[in-house]
Amino acid sequence: MAVDNTAVRESQVKRLQELRANRDNAAVEAALAAITECVRTGEGNLLALAVEAAKVRASLGEISDACEKIVGRYKAVIRLNSGVYSAEVKSDSAFEKAKQMCADFAKKEGRQPRIMIAKLGQDGHDRGAKVVATGYADIGFDVDMGPLFQTPEEAAKQAVENDVHVVGVSSLAAGHLTLVPQIIAELKKLGREDIIVVVGGVIPAQDYDQLYKDGAAAIFGPGTPVATAAIKMLEILG
Repeated sequence: MAVDNTAVRESQVKRLQELRANRDNAAVEAALAAITECVRTGEGNLLALAVEAAKVRASLGEISDACEKIVGRYKAVIRLNSGVYSAEVKSDSAFEKAKQMCADFAKKEGRQPRIMIAKLGQDGHDRGAKVVATGYADIGFDVDMGPLFQTPEEAAKQAVENDVHVVGVSSLAAGHLTLVPQIIAELKKLGREDIIVVVGGVIPAQDYDQLYKDGAAAIFGPGTPVATAAIKMLEILG
């Protein structure tokens, strides 16, 4: 079954608007202020206060924001290991071809091909993306790893600041038809249409045509070997 991401988002926004229009907003503000004060002082029961806020129809995002005012938002430290992927594939011919193409690119361009692996939207899993990133690094790419929950705007900004050649959008949670066009549009706004966008992960076959129409340069479905994806990207860059 296909899910219309835009329709789902619009429905969720409408429900939030209705929620905020039909609640006691003064009570909500008081409940959220109590949460912020509890976080600030360390006094009181935060869970109980969150339940009270929910009872007056505060959203989960508002409750989180009330805490974030004091403690900020947790950011995981991104660590990529090198040598693990290459140790496994050993003398694989595609892997060796990818390494040679990478070296040829670096010789021609004066620097290694640079890729940013991006996790956009509410997709909260990055293990697969980290494995892929490690593989690209072992092939010879310079690899940047974006944090979880980036917006397309944030990812595009990071890609431009790091002067990457490729953004690889790793998608697991079915947001690709919405998020991929958005990051392509954001790169265009920043004057960097030359940065190619590829997509990998759980992408249904029926979505490929639309993603290509939206501007994706390549799509790598489940089971695509890292070396195969690297070769394709280097061919596009070349």
